[in-house]
Amino acid sequence: MKILVTGAKGFIGKNLVVELKNRKYDDIFEYDMDTNPELLDEYCKEADFVFHLAGVNRPKEKSEFMEGNFGFTSTLVDTLKKYNNTCPVMISSSIQAELDNPYGESKKAGEDLLFDYSKKTGVKVLVYRFPNVFGKWCRPNYNSAVATFCNNIANDMPIKVNDPSAVMKLVYIDDVLKELINALEGKENRDEQFCEISVVHNSTLGDIVDLINSFKKSREECTIPDMSDAFIKKLYSTYLSYLPEEQFSYDLKMNVDHRGSFTEFIKTPDRGQVSVNISKPGITKGNHWHHTKNEKFLVVSGRGVIRFRKIDSDKVLEYFVSGDKMEVVDIPTGYTHNIENLGDIDMVSIMWANEPFNLEKPDTYFLEV
Repeated sequence: MKILVTGAKGFIGKNLVVELKNRKYDDIFEYDMDTNPELLDEYCKEADFVFHLAGVNRPKEKSEFMEGNFGFTSTLVDTLKKYNNTCPVMISSSIQAELDNPYGESKKAGEDLLFDYSKKTGVKVLVYRFPNVFGKWCRPNYNSAVATFCNNIANDMPIKVNDPSAVMKLVYIDDVLKELINALEGKENRDEQFCEISVVHNSTLGDIVDLINSFKKSREECTIPDMSDAFIKKLYSTYLSYLPEEQFSYDLKMNVDHRGSFTEFIKTPDRGQVSVNISKPGITKGNHWHHTKNEKFLVVSGRGVIRFRKIDSDKVLEYFVSGDKMEVVDIPTGYTHNIENLGDIDMVSIMWANEPFNLEKPDTYFLEV
């Protein structure tokens, strides 16, 4: 299948092209502002499907809205007609097509042109009125509030929110791509005249800013956002794509003493805490038990032994562990336990606890195994 993508270097176009290639669509005609206009004839002659994503968002003059959004659509349609190419055409419109402004009017004109083209020729057209689309590679400080907030907060630049209570209707780039691939395969989500993205999120500007600020702060607190919330998960992925390249990494606080070190890695309110424990040769750590707190130990380097004793018993259990064999050991409640390094190198363990450590309620009681 030969696929024409106009606006191929734009936000949606760039993401679409790489996803089409991921799915082994190899014959893609990428058309953008810097493409030789003569190639449009060749592309329109051979295309089996057209993704028309090109458009004007922030022109210098208002007249450019109509020239870019309606004018180029007209050129595209005329070129398809020239070669009697009746392949399906998808067009990216906007929810602003319902509004009385130059941008909305130009988008509405492009829609009407395609609907008329379909009526006269029988060509299948797919008109999507996109709300605010967010995700990686969206240009900040242009026409996307989410991109601007993510970029500026990640780069310690100021942001401006005129109305924190204003509600935004948003769709995520991956959900857009999924729908566009469905459209390519003839499985579009159509609601009467228009096609739609099935997954839509609504959030206030104030809540979006608060979330992005919490993402930035999460590094200091070793926390992870609530990934069970689909919108938060997508927004966090978007935020990370705007991190300065020299700030991909960040330090953790290592609690170091003669025995080795203990470092908190990730804390979550509902999925517990992950930490890294390093024990020097011959060192034993632990000798405590918990009422409700439970843990999982995984030795990834070195070798040692994990010992257990039920607090009302004299029987000691031993589990010998090593980085040579990935083996998770559960730490049940009511058992005092310790871990000893039996090797001659540092023993490194990954430890998970079902709750973040709370100094005011540690649920940890010293008792020798």
